Amino acid sequence: MKMTAQQLAEQIGARLEGDGAAAVIGVASPERAAKVHLIYVESMKHLPRALESKANCVVAPQSAELPGKTVLRASQPKVAFARAAALLLDRPPVASGVHPTAVVPASARIEEGVTLGPYVVIGERAHVGKGTQIGAHVSLGAYCSLGEDCRIHPRVALYPGVRLGNRVEVHAGAVIGADGFGYAFDGERYWKFPQTGIVEIGDDVEIGANATIDRGSLDDTRIARGVKLDNLVHVGHNVQIGAHTVVAAQTGISGSSRLGAQVVCGGQVGIADHCTLEDRSIAGAQAGIPTGKIIRSGQTVWGTPARPLDKFKEAYVWFARLPELGERLKKLEQHLFGK
Repeated sequence: MKMTAQQLAEQIGARLEGDGAAAVIGVASPERAAKVHLIYVESMKHLPRALESKANCVVAPQSAELPGKTVLRASQPKVAFARAAALLLDRPPVASGVHPTAVVPASARIEEGVTLGPYVVIGERAHVGKGTQIGAHVSLGAYCSLGEDCRIHPRVALYPGVRLGNRVEVHAGAVIGADGFGYAFDGERYWKFPQTGIVEIGDDVEIGANATIDRGSLDDTRIARGVKLDNLVHVGHNVQIGAHTVVAAQTGISGSSRLGAQVVCGGQVGIADHCTLEDRSIAGAQAGIPTGKIIRSGQTVWGTPARPLDKFKEAYVWFARLPELGERLKKLEQHLFGK
């Protein structure tokens, strides 16, 4: 979409400096940008890149000096740039129209403006909300419910009874609603524990490619509004994730754990069963959180087993010095005991 710098500034709440009539079409990195692209500067170390760029229009913090550029001043340049990109970029459709190979039973309720790609299969009594796009080879189980303006990419599988809110995006290969990993051992064999719950996903959630979210066992698995799950994230049965939490790739969240609102999990975090990560807590990449542990609100943890960041750094310094300390210990033993 083409906009003027003035229009863009008004839409994203930025303060305009320079030519308000300057045309802006799309976004780019400073090095790849043409004159009509929008770029951004988040910190002063990136200022030379912006000054050398062909781009005419820059989102920048209040202190950045950019002579010759039209500047959109923002207290959070990266956020402002992301909001601008949402206005400027036209996203390619997941599907167009209703493909003749799509299978839609008479009992399903398909609202106005829904698009279905090739070989989509809709289950009995499923509901798909207005404007939702469903890509090729997607399978929706019986009684699934999708809200309005969702984007379901190819080869996603939604098991029966899954519920998605509005504007949910699910990337290719994700599986939502499979049975959780629950078994009871009688001393000789494992008996499958019932997995009778569902998965409920709130508005504006984004689920990465090949992510898996298990249905609840006797309760439900719930993901609140605004949550972002990266590729290859696994969410176990009965897990509860609070609003606007973000979880990076290859993280595994075991059954019955609870993540509060605005929690941040780095890549490859392992969360054992029945853990609690309170609001605004942070688990650094590859942190290992043992069964039942509580990470308090606002706390940052790292390492395995996970511990407060300051404690982790202190322990890591000593760990890195073990070879040196080992040699010193050997010399002390030789001196004291003649060994």
